Amino acid sequence: MPPTLIASVSGIRGIFGHGLDPEALVRYAGAYAVWTRRRAALVGRDPVVVLGRDARVTGEVCASIVAGALRSAGVDVVDAGLAATPTVEMAVAALGASGGVVLSASHNPPEWNALKLLDEKGEFLGPEEGEEVLRFAESGQADRAPWNALGSYRQEDFLDHHIERILALDYIDPESIRRRDFSVAIDAVNSVGGVALPALLARLGVREERMRCLHCEPTGLFAHPAEPLPEHLVELTDLVAETGADVGLAVDPDADRLALVADGGTYMGEELTQVIAADFLWRFRSGPFATNLSSSRAIDDVAASFGQPVFRSPVGEIHVVRKMQETGAVLGGEGNGGVILPDLHYGRDALAGAALVLQHMANRGEALSAMKARLPRYALSKNKAPIGDRDPDALLAALAARYEGGNANTIDGLKIDFDDAWVHLRKSNTEPIVRLYAEAPSEERAAALAARFLSEIEALAS
Repeated sequence: MPPTLIASVSGIRGIFGHGLDPEALVRYAGAYAVWTRRRAALVGRDPVVVLGRDARVTGEVCASIVAGALRSAGVDVVDAGLAATPTVEMAVAALGASGGVVLSASHNPPEWNALKLLDEKGEFLGPEEGEEVLRFAESGQADRAPWNALGSYRQEDFLDHHIERILALDYIDPESIRRRDFSVAIDAVNSVGGVALPALLARLGVREERMRCLHCEPTGLFAHPAEPLPEHLVELTDLVAETGADVGLAVDPDADRLALVADGGTYMGEELTQVIAADFLWRFRSGPFATNLSSSRAIDDVAASFGQPVFRSPVGEIHVVRKMQETGAVLGGEGNGGVILPDLHYGRDALAGAALVLQHMANRGEALSAMKARLPRYALSKNKAPIGDRDPDALLAALAARYEGGNANTIDGLKIDFDDAWVHLRKSNTEPIVRLYAEAPSEERAAALAARFLSEIEALAS
């Protein structure tokens, strides 16, 4: 197997033993230590980094290596152990730490792992910060502390802190949820969500005997492909239908993405998670919403019904976060099931999303299927266009020139808005393809739009 290491401003990931080796972990953790120590020195603080991981089999080994590299550079390490990405993000802020490292390859298969790097606010590094860490790693730059100045090490669990902060939100009322006596099914794909979601639900008032857990043991041996897509969640949709559960909750391995299954076993899709959350929150908070260019127009329609604006950013959590901060958004997210609630922190959070959805169901006295029926209906077609060795930027620029003067947006690839639909084309950073998303009111219209632009991009690539 060839090396798989992919180092980018979004993090460092690869298959353990085939690219993501101990040497790579030490090199990049050491580079992050340099970056963190410099930031901490600017504010006169000792560097402290929170370390957390999902349940992947390699997580404990990787955590030991990363902790050792940080401590050898004089960085104190607070090990959060098995922890959801949003829990680690909140821990950084709670401790006033210098940064955080999350060991998780998100929805990649179990043989993959990754270092996801956080700043002192508990937010993912932006492109500029990420580039700086990569430069340190490429140049071999690392700090080495003397024997009597090594970083300290301690362990601390932050799940209770995360849950307490959710319960403290003034629009979350566990008593009203308890009175509804919801039946909730969970698919946690054998990772950290199997620990975090049941703990949250119990505190929200869901009785243990009303929880039905699929793959909640955090073995790291994923029972199905980890991305919460409908074809991967057949067991969950069947369980909801067979048991008469009120809702099904599915998360990815690090529990920052949430997909919903409505009563009756209907997969609602990740696209609607942020829409349901916004439909709830705008009843308590006024203010803008921010999301990425590839997210459904359903959020725009719901926003219009509340008289609120929606702002769009390039794809990627940090880009959405920056747009939220720029516009003062009260909520944000991505169409992959990510809900970002700044009342808690600026990061995608499946636990926060689950709490908002259950509270909305309790407040409205309405089944999730009825909520879905009230929402705008769109069909989304996701496609890949092979481009061989052609330059994707040049291809997208050529296509953009054809549509110059129309409703074309080039801040992230090429997005073209039509009266009733849109298409978004972006280059892939990992494959020789252009990703193409098309959305329209019907599956037939979305498929036709996707086929049209697939044909155009393939013709340019030939």
